Amino acid sequence: MPDRPTRPDRPDDPHRATARDLLALVGGPGNVTSAAHCMTRLRLALTDRAAVRDAEVRAHPAVLGVVEDGDTYQIVLGPGRAARVTRAFEDLRAQAPAPGPAVVTADALAARGSALRAERKQRNATPGKLLLRRIAAVFVPLIPALIGCGIIAGLNGLLVNAGLLPWLTPVLGALASGFMALLAVFVGINTAQEFGGTPVIGGAAAAVVVFPGVTAISAFGHPLAPGQGGVLGALGAALLATAIEKWCRRWVPETVDVIVTPTLTLLLTGLVTVYGLMYAAGEAARAIGLGANWLLVHTGVLAGLVLGGLFLPLVMLGLHQALIPLHTTLIEQQGYTVLLPVLAMAGAGQVGAAVAVFVRLRGNRTIRATIRSALPAGLVGVGEPLIYGVSLPLGRPFVTACAGGAAGGAFVGLFSMLGTQVGSTAIGPSGWALFPLVQGDRGFAAAVAVYGGGLLVGYVAGFLVTYFFGFTRQALIELNAEPDTDPGAGPNADDPDAQREPAPA
Repeated sequence: MPDRPTRPDRPDDPHRATARDLLALVGGPGNVTSAAHCMTRLRLALTDRAAVRDAEVRAHPAVLGVVEDGDTYQIVLGPGRAARVTRAFEDLRAQAPAPGPAVVTADALAARGSALRAERKQRNATPGKLLLRRIAAVFVPLIPALIGCGIIAGLNGLLVNAGLLPWLTPVLGALASGFMALLAVFVGINTAQEFGGTPVIGGAAAAVVVFPGVTAISAFGHPLAPGQGGVLGALGAALLATAIEKWCRRWVPETVDVIVTPTLTLLLTGLVTVYGLMYAAGEAARAIGLGANWLLVHTGVLAGLVLGGLFLPLVMLGLHQALIPLHTTLIEQQGYTVLLPVLAMAGAGQVGAAVAVFVRLRGNRTIRATIRSALPAGLVGVGEPLIYGVSLPLGRPFVTACAGGAAGGAFVGLFSMLGTQVGSTAIGPSGWALFPLVQGDRGFAAAVAVYGGGLLVGYVAGFLVTYFFGFTRQALIELNAEPDTDPGAGPNADDPDAQREPAPA
């Protein structure tokens, strides 16, 4: 009888083992106040940052890197694994016994006070940055469904164009479109949950945006249309509903709260949404679509150069998630986002730069081993291991990787100016993983060719710029002079690449 796959609740499950290790390394259940995940990271809010055994976390075989972004400690695990480890992590936290009375020392209090002051200072210093993170947190949980529906939509388009399986294509079309038709409701639920409201009330407030009956209503002299305003209208409606609900909870007597609060919240929010938000958000969404298309059609090379070159720093800061509402709006309007393929070129520049580092540092087995393990993830669009393990610590290679991304972005932008637009039917993956989601105004084949050409340009440009300008002469000497642990061996005795080309002297 074949072995069955492991389940998350089984003791021998590797994801549960990873979660158990990480829980101990970050200070135990009592040191974790919240845990969540995005596509590639386990995101933790910690009570005491000093309790984390950081070096051991980074050295764990399942960990691809660590990112500290504001008040969150983010452990990069990779796509798929992050969600599974987070579920096991939360399960282990729930099973942990209640902590006994802690021994409080003056040093512990002083350390905790310093951490709280630093955290508060950082929060107060960057309110806009924190707001962007919270808005991103609304959309991150939706990414898996967007990816799945996007791939199904792409497959359906191929079958329709080829005239194959006509009995199946209506089903695939319904599967791909069902989630997108109700996307506003899910945005409303997540918004209320993130900003402290009741999730179902947030979803109900946003549902009016996609309700077919709004066609009988006119606002500002124009009849409304289902879906007008899209995710932006849903986001605004849920934020307003959350604010009204919180106000009601403070002033409505408890005896009638269960009746008055949801009724008043939905009534006031609905009136504002129907007679204001839907129209305003619809105009804003239309401006985003027109602006993105105009940017690439009229200034494609320059736009691609800037977007492709600046995306790696956004990833480094964790702010790339703030672009999700823009991508989602474009997908709602056009069926694909034209920004994602351009931004994905940053990953291509990073891969090319990493290969150049691998070639240049023939005498440094440690860095070469890191590149070997991180490069496959980089090829499918998970850039954090290469960023935090290779290019950013080295300095110059991070800048040259950005240059490679700029070159790839300019290539894609050039074809937009020439009339071949390339987009992605979903958000989330990049690199080679984006190929199944690529679409454009000239068909799938043309879009794949342009996107593949952009990746190739990014790889080559990232490699060449890094190879020739990524290191000073002194840096090459120092980085290639890694001593061997065996005193009887040469500096690179067991590295055949290094033997063919000795380290510079």
